Amino acid sequence: MSVFEIIVLAIIQGITEFLPISSSAHLILPSAILGWQDQGIAFDVAVHVGTLLAVMIYFRQDVGQLVVGWVNSLRGQQSSYGTLAWMLIVATIPAGLAGLLFAGVIETFLRSPWVIAATTIVFGLLLLVADRAAKQNKDVMHLSWRQVVILGCAQAVALIPGTSRSGITMTAGLLLGLDRISAARFSFLMSIPIIVLSGGYQASKLLSEPEAYDTFALGFGAVLAFISALICIHFFLKIISRMGMLPFVIYRLALGLGLVVFLTWYSV
Repeated sequence: MSVFEIIVLAIIQGITEFLPISSSAHLILPSAILGWQDQGIAFDVAVHVGTLLAVMIYFRQDVGQLVVGWVNSLRGQQSSYGTLAWMLIVATIPAGLAGLLFAGVIETFLRSPWVIAATTIVFGLLLLVADRAAKQNKDVMHLSWRQVVILGCAQAVALIPGTSRSGITMTAGLLLGLDRISAARFSFLMSIPIIVLSGGYQASKLLSEPEAYDTFALGFGAVLAFISALICIHFFLKIISRMGMLPFVIYRLALGLGLVVFLTWYSV
């Protein structure tokens, strides 16, 4: 990888991991459109570590209270943060199972620019409906266990490239009545265990096939992903509190339609 490719891909990961526009799609597209070589699993793990640190630091107070609440719950001391911690664990299970069962199918058949174009448009429109039609009258502390399972299943659907993990979980959260900031906050907190699990799984594959890695690319990529993700979370929350999800819906529709035009023209 060239330095330019490292910079572009790391910043793309950092920005798109938490925006409702699909990080996987944006990481697949450079290689599909520009002919770049696939960045590889090691780089994916590195930039995901960067985004994981960013969300944990940004929500450090929540993370600290979740950890304390969860530990106390094991001792029989119940609290709202302890319950929320268990909800995040439950919400992670559907995506974890789907990843184990269908990872091969997804990698083989769904990492396609046409699939990305379709899911980008369809789930963009669904986000618009949720943002405009949902009640948005409660916060994360008022979620029921049934709603948490629904959010977990939504996160599992995000394994399809172009769907956007943050996008579909925010969409589900809005449809379940969460206000925009609460939907985004729960989506961000949900990302922590799923990034840990997916990163751990990918890291285990690296350990089973030891080889030499470009430590500069991995370290530089992780730092850039961390910085861009931290900045992105901060401004994203400000944007949705003032403008809602419409800017991201417009971006998704423009990207999806642009891809359709490009792919149609390219195939002629």
